[in-house]
Amino acid sequence: MNFELSWFLGQMFSNPILLVTILFTLGVIFVNGWTDAPNAIATCVATRAIGPRAAVLMSAVFNFLGVFVMTIINSSVAMTIKNMVNFEGDDHAAIVSLCAALFAIIVWATAAWYFGIPTSESHALIAGLSGAAIAFHNGLSGISAREWGMVLLGLVLSAVLGFASGFLCTKITMLICRNMDRRKTVGFFKNAQIFGGAAMSFMHGAQDGQKFMGVLILSVFLANNAGDTTGSVSPPIWMMLLCSIVMALGTSVGGYKIIKAVGMDMVKLEKYQGFSADIAAAACLLLSSLTGIPVSTTQTKTTAIMGVGATKRLSAINFGVVKEMVLTWVLTFPGCGVIAYLMTKLFMQIF
Repeated sequence: MNFELSWFLGQMFSNPILLVTILFTLGVIFVNGWTDAPNAIATCVATRAIGPRAAVLMSAVFNFLGVFVMTIINSSVAMTIKNMVNFEGDDHAAIVSLCAALFAIIVWATAAWYFGIPTSESHALIAGLSGAAIAFHNGLSGISAREWGMVLLGLVLSAVLGFASGFLCTKITMLICRNMDRRKTVGFFKNAQIFGGAAMSFMHGAQDGQKFMGVLILSVFLANNAGDTTGSVSPPIWMMLLCSIVMALGTSVGGYKIIKAVGMDMVKLEKYQGFSADIAAAACLLLSSLTGIPVSTTQTKTTAIMGVGATKRLSAINFGVVKEMVLTWVLTFPGCGVIAYLMTKLFMQIF
């Protein structure tokens, strides 16, 4: 299918429901900039290795590079999201369902941001698409068990590997630097943390950017009555750039609440610890992206920070903040899924 920009714009403005769906997708990406992308730069901003404005600009550049490079290497994350639910049959009703799912994600994520809780748009996207598919089929027949298995595996891996790698990276860093004068290492770790924030932003683009491009591609397939097509599509550069820019705008507008919650409130970090958390989380995201497993960047980064905190002592972790995060992650699946289900039923009546 042709995904040139001129063709895409023609499709969008000739089909009202596709236009609304694309606008909602961009809205979800923007909200992701509020609630998810700030995790990538939370630690380097919290330890004052880099200023907030410079960090946002850096994040925007490396998010784009992450989307661009990883899509060339392996675009299977985008395809996993595209193939996770099956809207075959009445493609008009299917795109209405997708539109409702995206609206539900925006509502859920905005509510979480209001309370300063770093919800995961990965969780919300999975729950919203699934809730819409269930409403569309009036049952579970529209859910792909294989793709859902990949998603669930990714969620478990992101938590376990994030914590373990954060713990190990910090221990290794402490071992290497055990005989060094800590004052002389501050400058090195300040620069190293900027590198770590850039690496995290790169991997955030590699994961979340691909997920949203998968949604854009799915919406166009449905608008062209090709919802049952399963072939792979290479997202064009303009789509990668669009996702990165919208995500960066969201981060610059409302990301600072999340930066505070993740980088300051959960664990008090020194520069070498922030560097360890960034490198650990980025390595986990690289592994999952290369294997085509969609994971939560929020969950990976926050559990890596918990692992860093555990190298001091468990009491160094603010479990009040952790409890809020985990509760939000758990409630996202039924909460966002139910909203998407109800909105799908409503949108089917409207459209």
